[in-house]
Amino acid sequence: MPIDTKEQIANAVRTLLVEKHVKKLTVKDIVEECSITRQTFYYHFEDIPDLLRWVMERGSEKMMRECIAQGDAESGLRYLFLVAVNLRSVVQQSLRTNYGEELERIMVKQFRACFEQIVDEMGLYRRYSRADLRLIIRYHSAAMMGLLRDWTDADTEDLNHIVHQVYLILTGEVSVLD
Repeated sequence: MPIDTKEQIANAVRTLLVEKHVKKLTVKDIVEECSITRQTFYYHFEDIPDLLRWVMERGSEKMMRECIAQGDAESGLRYLFLVAVNLRSVVQQSLRTNYGEELERIMVKQFRACFEQIVDEMGLYRRYSRADLRLIIRYHSAAMMGLLRDWTDADTEDLNHIVHQVYLILTGEVSVLD
C-alpha cells in the first residue's frame, strides 16, 4: 500500500524535528528527507506553516475523538494532559525552531478547538453567554499552554491532582480553602 504523500511529508518533518533536532526547518530539508521534489511539496502545502497546521489539525482530531471516548470531562482532560506530557519533548524541540511562534499559535488554537468541542459535547458552561464562553475557553487555552510550557517531572508525578484541579477550575467548581 503506497504511503500518502502528505503523510510522508509529515513524517519527514517529525524526523527532522525529533530525531535530527533541526532548529531551522526548511522546505529543502523536508524534500531531501522524504525524497520528493519541491514541486511535490508545494502541490500539497502552501508553505511550512500550512504543513504544520495540517499536522497539528490531524493530531488534534484524533486526540479529540479519544478525549470524548473517555466518557466524562475529567477523564477526557486527563487523556489530553497525558498526550501533551508524552509529547512534551517533541513540542519543546519544535518550539525552539524558526517556526516556534507559529507552532505555539497553532497549538493554542487547537487547545481552543478541543475545549470548545468538549464544552459542547459534555454540556459545560450552559449558564454562560456565547461571548463569555469564548473568553473562558480562550483563557483556559492560554493557561493550558502555559502549564505545559513550564511542566516539570514533579508535575508528572502529581498529574492526577493537577488534572483534577484544572477540571474544577474549568467547571467553575474550585473551592477556596480557609
